[in-house]
Amino acid sequence: MSKYDIIIIGSGLGGLECGAILSKEGYHVCVLEKNELFGGCFQTYQRSGHRMDTGIHYIGSLDEGQIMNQYFRYFGIMDKLSIKRMDEEVFDRIYYKDAIYDYAMGHERFMETLCHSFPHERENLKRYVAAIRSVGNLISTDHLKKGRLSQEGMDFFATSAAGMIASVTTNRDLQNVLAATSLLYGGIKNKSTFYEHAMINNSYLESAYRFTEGSMQVSLELIHIIRANGGTVLNRKEVTRILVKDEVIQGVEVNHEEILESTYVISNLHPQLTLSLLDKNHSIKPAFVSRIKSLENSYGIFTLNLMMKKDCCPYQNHNIYLHGNEDVWYDKEMHKGNTPCCMISMQVPRGNSKFTEVVSILTPMYMDEVSKWTDTTPEHRGEAYRQFKEEKTEQILQLLRRFGFHWNHCIEKIHTTTPLSYRDYTGTIDGSAYGIVKNYQYPQISFVSTRTKLKNLFLTGQNLNVHGALGVTLTAMLTCSEFVGQEYLAKKVGNA
Repeated sequence: MSKYDIIIIGSGLGGLECGAILSKEGYHVCVLEKNELFGGCFQTYQRSGHRMDTGIHYIGSLDEGQIMNQYFRYFGIMDKLSIKRMDEEVFDRIYYKDAIYDYAMGHERFMETLCHSFPHERENLKRYVAAIRSVGNLISTDHLKKGRLSQEGMDFFATSAAGMIASVTTNRDLQNVLAATSLLYGGIKNKSTFYEHAMINNSYLESAYRFTEGSMQVSLELIHIIRANGGTVLNRKEVTRILVKDEVIQGVEVNHEEILESTYVISNLHPQLTLSLLDKNHSIKPAFVSRIKSLENSYGIFTLNLMMKKDCCPYQNHNIYLHGNEDVWYDKEMHKGNTPCCMISMQVPRGNSKFTEVVSILTPMYMDEVSKWTDTTPEHRGEAYRQFKEEKTEQILQLLRRFGFHWNHCIEKIHTTTPLSYRDYTGTIDGSAYGIVKNYQYPQISFVSTRTKLKNLFLTGQNLNVHGALGVTLTAMLTCSEFVGQEYLAKKVGNA
């Protein structure tokens, strides 16, 4: 029977980062992954000889001195990543109401670029940029060097993203242009917090990059760090029980048979799933379990991966957001079964080619749309499911053609995924792409602590703070600070 200091459930970014941090600090860690591939949303898989990224298509704040650069330098992986900086003049291009608007990199350049389209909104754009910078500055490298992972930002959690934008400008078109990338955080107009909106958008305004060899390189480098520090990372090891005796975690059961002992357990799973694995105990109160079960999960994603013919589709070093409606926020009831919006991301070409091999198109989708196949498994969902995906594919291609993207002649093969794929390959509840919905009206209810009432059970991952690489990394730091101390860890990262 194996015994570890810390068992980490799930090899998503948060789990692997916790493993890297704590193994650096001398803890004997073991990361367990139920699937074949490691990485969660940071996994890359192959189809017909092409790379497919699961969830991460670009990443922010990677320039020298910026926060993700600093975190990755601390891990020791920054100089090992193969990345491409996106175009400064336009890293995100917005198609809205028969016009095109560009998001430029750098706060001043972003403002000046939008001023060309909204010349009378300069002062309002200044206010907007100042507001999102104030949120981004809550987690600056300066704070790290002073021994703080972040400053308190609860006021921003209690502020509506849509409401804050509307308070900055009364121009409805500008409001929608500023909210046009809400897909990045599973944006819901009457719920999403300004903290999410600002933290994520500020990160990309600082700098935006694509992974040239797939996002899984981050996962593989972190696994290398863990193993180099004496840690263990195992796949095809599904945790089927979290063992509790006398109100203390004893370890986990794996694949319904193997027992692994540990002094601590960190779960990177959705809190609802974590609680379902726990042995009966008196420390976790029924009221807390009920609260977690009641929390709404964000929508999932339907992904259309177009594998392109050679030298047919010119590469564009920016993302494209298409909005077919006048309101850019996705509404579950209004848009169910329709495709009102999507994000387009092109895979960086290999070698010196100027043409992309894969175009990924992402559009919101709730699990409701595929609920009739809930009890099926990958590759065994039947003919009706295949037809559903074909119909959805044609909807998306029609949206593309509406905006002038006539790519049918370039398409060699098509691969699609639904929220069911997210559920089965990343372990998310309801196939959610972004975890628990953060509702500005009830910020404390949707806020989940890294520490539980079981003294040696801890949580990490996108459900606790903010999803995405930045939010998950900050949460991993907060989780690990429970073991080594926040001031110590912050200064260590800040001086890396």
